[in-house]
Amino acid sequence: MNYAEAMTAIKKNDLKSVYLISGEETYLTDKIEQALLRKLLPDGNRDGLQRFNGDIDLHELMNLIESAPFFTDKNVILIRGTTLFKEKKKAAKTKETANPVEEQFMHLLENMPPYSVLILETPDKADKRRKIYKTIAKFGMAAEVEAIRAWNIKDWLQEKLIEINKQFDREAYTYFFEITGVMNQISLGFLDQELDKLVLYTDRQLITKQDLLQVLSSIPEVSIFSMLDAISDKNINKAILLLSEQLAGGIHPLAILTLLTRHTRQLWQAKTLQAKGYKGKQLAAPLGLVPFVAEKVGMKSLKFTEPVLKKALLNLAEADYKLKSGQANVALLDQIVIELCM
Repeated sequence: MNYAEAMTAIKKNDLKSVYLISGEETYLTDKIEQALLRKLLPDGNRDGLQRFNGDIDLHELMNLIESAPFFTDKNVILIRGTTLFKEKKKAAKTKETANPVEEQFMHLLENMPPYSVLILETPDKADKRRKIYKTIAKFGMAAEVEAIRAWNIKDWLQEKLIEINKQFDREAYTYFFEITGVMNQISLGFLDQELDKLVLYTDRQLITKQDLLQVLSSIPEVSIFSMLDAISDKNINKAILLLSEQLAGGIHPLAILTLLTRHTRQLWQAKTLQAKGYKGKQLAAPLGLVPFVAEKVGMKSLKFTEPVLKKALLNLAEADYKLKSGQANVALLDQIVIELCM
């Protein structure tokens, strides 16, 4: 199951005796872990919690699971960074054979004592073909926390808004997805901290676009987004003015270049896809954007010719090389923005 499904099950007290949380988005792993600990140890007493970093001997782990707690109702064993679920090279071609200790361990997972809970965490993608994975998926809970991208951030946002007791109005909702749509990599930890500021910024439950602009102003993508929007509308004067403001405000030229390259590539991809018959929301999956943002990118791409976008991407690649090697200054960015707006 995914992050949202796991959190829903925990909130409904659909608790298991063994958990596997796998995937590279460690921020979401931490959120599930904390939600579990609040449910399993509701009084905040951590005497019943045993933490380990990395695998421990399976014999020792089984002894811990079978040992009844003395001072708490639950014996919670948390193992971070386990390698038990990594793909075995031979498993891809031959049928997996578990050793007697592993078989004993899996039998214990099927028959966990009522007082013990095992939580296993790994940043790796779990091999679902492994017997141990199938055992946990059947008798416990196996949650996957994939890296958040623009197209799958919706569930996280809904969860976050519930947590801070806020709602976005339509304009704020659209703006948030447009901002995340231009991000190369979404840092949930950072976004989480920024959205927490909404609680301090306003007492109103309904959040507007202006509220987001104020709270998210420190994120480079927020200030650069207006420039990208001006380029998409071919508003050359506004685009150049905003570019100058970004540079004067201390935003590194390479950060601007990276986002400008991503945006230009999205416009080109949208134009190419529409020429092949893709329409409106059909652009969402191949562009990796939520449907209404993808539709908007598609409409804006029609203002550009393919040669202009192709030339811009070549110029951006050259600018990237020259800026990194110290062979050029930011005037290159001005020239590329002007050519895109022509």
